[in-house]
Amino acid sequence: MKVYHTSTIEIINPDIIHSREGLDFGKGFYCTVLREQAEAYGLRFSLRGIPAILNEYVLDSAYLEANIRQFVSYDEEWLDFIMANRQNQPVTDYEIIEGGVADDKIFRTIDLYLSGDITKTDALNRLKYEKPNHQICFRSQSVIDRYLKFVSSTEL
Repeated sequence: MKVYHTSTIEIINPDIIHSREGLDFGKGFYCTVLREQAEAYGLRFSLRGIPAILNEYVLDSAYLEANIRQFVSYDEEWLDFIMANRQNQPVTDYEIIEGGVADDKIFRTIDLYLSGDITKTDALNRLKYEKPNHQICFRSQSVIDRYLKFVSSTEL
């Protein structure tokens, strides 16, 4: 399957070393199957006058052999998982995590919940109307090396 990662550079050999802490699914290399989502993310760079590079990879279907956690909706488990990662709490030893993105719109709800301005029930009620975007977080370098192969890059 094709997956995409947008950056300011071409990334032929992805790694988790350069990843930041406190992201949705923790430290890792993030991709999506949604090309449009990856292109839209590239606008963040373009608006600041920085080149945006769309990197395309092939993800070998054997990746399903890895230790994977998949979230299919913005539910309580997803919310708890995102909250823990955003607060830099260690939550898992999964090699790959797949599920919805806590983008700016979604994060406003999470931020209200984090600050105590709304309850978990209120947050979940708001989230149930949102259509999840998609992200795959590779948290293991050996999984990246085994299953993710660079195809090409394109400047957006």
